[in-house]
Amino acid sequence: MARGRQADQELTEVLNQIWRLDTNRLRPGTDYIISLQGRAGYVAQGSNYARDRARAPLFTYVNEDKLKGIETYAHFINLLDNYEMSTGVSETVTSQERLENKLFIDSIMETEVMKTAHKYLVNKGQSPSDTAQFKRQLYDIWFRLYHRERGGGEDSCGFEHVFVGETKYGQEIMGLHNWVQFYLQEKHDHVDYKGYKARDNKDTPDEDDHVLNLQFSWKGLVKPVGGSFIGVSPEFEVALFTIIFLMSTEKMTSVVVKVDEYVLELVVYRHGRSIGTSFPKLLSSNNRDL
Repeated sequence: MARGRQADQELTEVLNQIWRLDTNRLRPGTDYIISLQGRAGYVAQGSNYARDRARAPLFTYVNEDKLKGIETYAHFINLLDNYEMSTGVSETVTSQERLENKLFIDSIMETEVMKTAHKYLVNKGQSPSDTAQFKRQLYDIWFRLYHRERGGGEDSCGFEHVFVGETKYGQEIMGLHNWVQFYLQEKHDHVDYKGYKARDNKDTPDEDDHVLNLQFSWKGLVKPVGGSFIGVSPEFEVALFTIIFLMSTEKMTSVVVKVDEYVLELVVYRHGRSIGTSFPKLLSSNNRDL
């Protein structure tokens, strides 16, 4: 377990630089309001029953006009619609979708967040300095389709898993670590927020926290605990997880960093040259030890 592990200083430094540059991050209490409600209980692996400790949705309000008025979010929301939920169902990527994937990469590459990540990766010898080549590298990491199910078609990609979510054998939720998708799914009554996850009553999160551990069900399937950034821009998450992914060749990488006031374990699974999954786990915040 990551508790007691020292934060990685160099990664902490670059990720905080990226955090400070994330001008498209939405402001809690202003651009969106969340309602944490109760602390979620234990759910056994494979069980789809969770006591609901939160009668109301997690998101009370999101300023959708603001969201859709920011270019990176607008492209990002287009992409959320493009994926089949079930793994094992071959994705058909139309030329329109391929174009939308590229437009998303183009839009995030205009941001200081991604330019800084790119510069860091070039300095580390992990990425080509040529922007067009770097965009191709990003495409491979996030959008290249691969087989997640044995014997199935090319049914998954990093973007889909992390940001959209998928189901496995119709039994278990995989991914869905993104707050915009969570909000949209909740709005359409597909997601039911069950409460926040915490070790004990002392580490109750705040409603302006930008990282939470959540329990929820999605289309009837329960996710016992899922770590999620809240309010951050899509480019921030892409930058952060791309850096972690490229700085390691391990099948599973876990690093501890302190970003702003949050001590996080960042976990990235590799699927060949692509991301299998990636998510944050909140270890402590505001000096609360979780």
